[in-house]
Amino acid sequence: MMLDTTLYLTVFITLFVIMDPPGVIPVFLSLVGRKSREDRNRAAWQAPAVSLAVISVFAIGGQAILNYLHIGIPALQGAGGLLLLLIALELLTGKASNRPQGADDVNVALVPLGTPMMAGPGAIAAVIVFVAQADGEAASYLAIASAILSIHLVLFVVLRFSTALIRILGEGGISLLARIAGLPLAAIAVQLIAESVRGFVAGA
Repeated sequence: MMLDTTLYLTVFITLFVIMDPPGVIPVFLSLVGRKSREDRNRAAWQAPAVSLAVISVFAIGGQAILNYLHIGIPALQGAGGLLLLLIALELLTGKASNRPQGADDVNVALVPLGTPMMAGPGAIAAVIVFVAQADGEAASYLAIASAILSIHLVLFVVLRFSTALIRILGEGGISLLARIAGLPLAAIAVQLIAESVRGFVAGA
């Protein structure tokens, strides 16, 4: 069975643009910068692992899940946008650093990094479409699966080595990075919400 190289590259590039590994770095560092080295390294592989699990589930049975729950892609976009907006507001206002001590136990690799930052509505929708277009061809499924694994490997490498920047940034740099990361994250959230509204209007 031959790998469909064209489809592999198409899926990989599409997911790379949507998931944006370099763009995840500021948010990742702002969320884990004050944690221990072990926690940072753990988050660097847990976040892509969570994303891979979510994407895989939707690749295998995404359309069936959405149909069963009567959920459309616009609803996913709206929910993801609202969740990202809450995180962005915390980063912009600095309230995330003023949480009670118990809040430090929250695993940011699950939310918001693993989902919806990485395995967000855009990536989920793209994977569902690619799987539907594969039309039962084994070579196409292999290409899609390989592309999904490849992009998550890239995400792990990017996050794992980005932790070296923490020593350079220091405490003040991490606080500044959190403010900077909050603005584009808020913009992404608003864009997702806007696309959700357009989707609902178009489907009405």
